[in-house]
Amino acid sequence: MFRILVEDDPYLRIVPAILDPDAPHDQLRAIADFLAHDVPDFAQWCRNLRQALPGLYPAKVELAFDQANLKAKLPHADGVIVEGFHIGGAELAAAPQLSIVQKFGTILSNIDVASCATRGIPVAIQRRRVNIAVAEHAFALMIALAKRLTETAGLVEEMDLRKAGFDPTPYDRRYTTNSNFARVSGLKTLNGSIFGALGAGEIGRELARHAASFGMQVLYHQRHRMSAADETAIGAQYIPFHELLEKSDFLALNLPLNATTKGILDRKALQNLKRGAIVVNTARAQLIEREALLEALDSGHLGGYGLDVGYEEPAKPSEPLLKYRNVILTPHTAVAGRENGLLDMADIFTNLWRAIVLAKK
Repeated sequence: MFRILVEDDPYLRIVPAILDPDAPHDQLRAIADFLAHDVPDFAQWCRNLRQALPGLYPAKVELAFDQANLKAKLPHADGVIVEGFHIGGAELAAAPQLSIVQKFGTILSNIDVASCATRGIPVAIQRRRVNIAVAEHAFALMIALAKRLTETAGLVEEMDLRKAGFDPTPYDRRYTTNSNFARVSGLKTLNGSIFGALGAGEIGRELARHAASFGMQVLYHQRHRMSAADETAIGAQYIPFHELLEKSDFLALNLPLNATTKGILDRKALQNLKRGAIVVNTARAQLIEREALLEALDSGHLGGYGLDVGYEEPAKPSEPLLKYRNVILTPHTAVAGRENGLLDMADIFTNLWRAIVLAKK
């Protein structure tokens, strides 16, 4: 039986449910429930995949909980799937039967590709559909806020427009068109504006590509600057944190939540943010100090805010962000359909199958 070693990650915990017949029944039930609204028959999906990749199932799947645990379990691994854990010379030396290193993503900074090549071990990447979906969702929030879509959708009758605070006073049509007859102010155009990415990992880079295609100037900041080649590939320019806040017309938060990032947009940071800027956050609500965010919205300094992962889930009826017309809250749906994640799994398992099963025939 082949052995697959997997970095412990909330989504990668699906791997043993698919490949390992000894996976706990509670885990199988939990994952089936997680998928049920989009994939009602997860068991049949698994059977179909196993049939398409004969010889990969059954496999023994082990989770690695930290770097040391990964290295300790590598000696018996035929394949390894990592997201952030390092695979270098020491790890490869501890893995005599390793046939493939699979990255759960596309950024290979944590993998010594040259050492893998020396050993003849292929390194596979996975451009995750979930990351693409999250970037699309962030961009949808940004566009909706820029065009004030949630504030104006369905408001085409004069009475409704006036109730909403607009002034649909007729223009002199002898000399003008009738565009924006509701006289909606503050509409923004993405083309020619500045897009700022706070964090340029997998999702941040997907967003940068979207922004460039809209004719936006792309700026970014993160703890470690990416290589010049990577900057050129996505058309992004690195600048310091305070400059990113001062210059961005649109700012997207793409950071993990940890002790160093919690509240990274505090009162001072929001005050330094360009007046009227739109912020979209598909990462975690706690990246922004809640009271400071409310103050920035109340003062009008913040032009709009889009949030997918709330401070509480589900939100309480008293959630203060619900009262703002220029705020869009969505119920953690940026990842889109569960099929995205399962298609990623199918791609990853195909890579494992080719390197482990077919290569050993």
